[in-house]
Amino acid sequence: MAIQESGEMYLETILVLSQKNNRVRAIDVGEELGYSKPSVSRAMGILKNEGYITVEKDGSILLSESGKEIAEKIYERHIVLSSLLTSIGVPEEIAIEDACRMEHVISDESFDIIKKLHEKRNKNA
Repeated sequence: MAIQESGEMYLETILVLSQKNNRVRAIDVGEELGYSKPSVSRAMGILKNEGYITVEKDGSILLSESGKEIAEKIYERHIVLSSLLTSIGVPEEIAIEDACRMEHVISDESFDIIKKLHEKRNKNA
């Protein structure tokens, strides 16, 4: 089943938070995204039912292999796209916001080409 943009955002946020903290809880995700507790609870239920996360008895949220794969893909897109945009002169705050929207809709083919172009530019810089 294809995951929706909002699900990708949740998975990416869980990944980023897990890199900062030993434990990620629903409240942490909600605070990071600015979402209400009911919205986060509903999303966590959906992600759990679809096998993208597991929730431990203590409330800790862990990414499954498929959840981690999606989260890493989206996060890589975010990093590359925001870096590329800032490198061509887009103000950082705007680049981050634009990358956040672009990362969910760009095709794998287009992203791979953009990534290669950006890596080549960085080598030549």
